Amino acid sequence: MPFSSAAEAQKYIGGIFESAFADPELGPKLAGTGIVLEITMSEPESHLVVDTTSSTVFTDTAGAPAPTASMSMSSETSNAYWQGKVNLPMAMAKKKVTVNGNIAALLKLAPLSKKLFPAYIERLRSDGRTDLLV
Repeated sequence: MPFSSAAEAQKYIGGIFESAFADPELGPKLAGTGIVLEITMSEPESHLVVDTTSSTVFTDTAGAPAPTASMSMSSETSNAYWQGKVNLPMAMAKKKVTVNGNIAALLKLAPLSKKLFPAYIERLRSDGRTDLLV
């Protein structure tokens, strides 16, 4: 289990989206996808709703818009994905990642997310969390 708590998973995984929204190049591209992505992680149980239309990350469904797509995976898979170590279509085929909803829109996020891998790795390093590096 890479994260010690739901709050830690939300901090790092949600934080990558917050960084993306603040990026002058990626922020508008994310907004252009129009997706509201629900991410459910296990081990530990954690939940995020990423609203690209308002550039907001919700850590609870209260007040969050209804998702247009959802992804479920272990926090270990999520952590590895954000380091560029998981091929999303392959992980979906192997049932390591389960997706529902607008899958075409979800797959539009994949190329954008690749630009965030270095920032995620750097954030782990700067926080002294080299134990999370895979």
